[in-house]
Amino acid sequence: MGGFDDCKAVIAMVLLQFIYGGVALWTRAALVRGLNPRVFVVYRQALATLVMAPLAVFSMRKKSYISMGFKGFAWIFLASILGITANQNAYFQGLLLTSSTATTAMTNMMPAITFVMATVLGMEKLNMRRLRSIAKIIGTLICVSGAIAMALLKGPKILNSTLLHQQFFLSYQADNWLVGCILLFGSSCFWSLWIILQVPISASCPDHLYSSALMAFMATIESAIVTLYFEKDVTAWKLNSYLELGCCLYAGTAMAASFFIQAWVVSQRGPLFVAMFNPLCTVIVAIIAAIFFHEETYLGSLIGALGVIIGLYMVLWGKAKELEESNKNLHSKLQNDDSRIAQIESLDDKNCISDLEEPLISNRYGNYVD
Repeated sequence: MGGFDDCKAVIAMVLLQFIYGGVALWTRAALVRGLNPRVFVVYRQALATLVMAPLAVFSMRKKSYISMGFKGFAWIFLASILGITANQNAYFQGLLLTSSTATTAMTNMMPAITFVMATVLGMEKLNMRRLRSIAKIIGTLICVSGAIAMALLKGPKILNSTLLHQQFFLSYQADNWLVGCILLFGSSCFWSLWIILQVPISASCPDHLYSSALMAFMATIESAIVTLYFEKDVTAWKLNSYLELGCCLYAGTAMAASFFIQAWVVSQRGPLFVAMFNPLCTVIVAIIAAIFFHEETYLGSLIGALGVIIGLYMVLWGKAKELEESNKNLHSKLQNDDSRIAQIESLDDKNCISDLEEPLISNRYGNYVD
């Protein structure tokens, strides 16, 4: 039974990658059939809000009050605009212009982008004499190079087509692919910024379920405003098939479910354990898309995706070594503190014993006692 308990986190993360893969594949199919990506973002955020809001209210009932103030509200508002509204619109527009495989591969850049942003903001420290810092820098460069390769390199088709001699660089006819990759890169940047913003948000509002529900609600309103601005035709809001309806329902509930799964796994194994499973989603999507959706896979995209995954694991390795060293330093510090406390307690015991051994009447008074 203990062995199964140890595998629960692994099973949960594998299930989560299948959920993410399902979102990418199903949404890609619906977008190609005519689903408007901006309208889809509004429906997805609205459904996620409906799922999380009752749970947030139930969670608040167990607590006396939640006070976050104007500053905390401002952080949540900023995170909803950049980390959800801008991120989701760029992500699904990029998904429409590229492919489900390329989309899931580009999301593996987020740890590297987060590392760069955290370093610029002073939240990460670099020491060029340490191998872990060098690994994070090299891994980031490989991730970026892989993303550039996915955007600019194409090459021959290796799946669902015979090998044809083609230009290895994208021609002007593939501008949509380049724009899609740029949007996906921007989506990863927005999501990395959202991760960094969780630090001040957690300090202002420790209830993550409440803050997440509030962000989803704000993002629903913001996405609706963006969609109304760009989409003047009211018919764009209409869902024309069960495929589009099912896609919205699945994506909304999957977003809410992923929050709970990730939160539980992070509490059990830590954030690095969660990030290590991200490339599995790319593999799952690539196989399913090639077999069932006959999605074309190019050599340049495959090389770029491989580079992104290798760079990801280099960054994660450097971060893991950093956490390992910090844990060792913390452990040694606690041991030193315990030894100091033990020494102080022993000195106090000796002082108490010496005080008890001294006579109640000092010897200096003995000369006056007959």
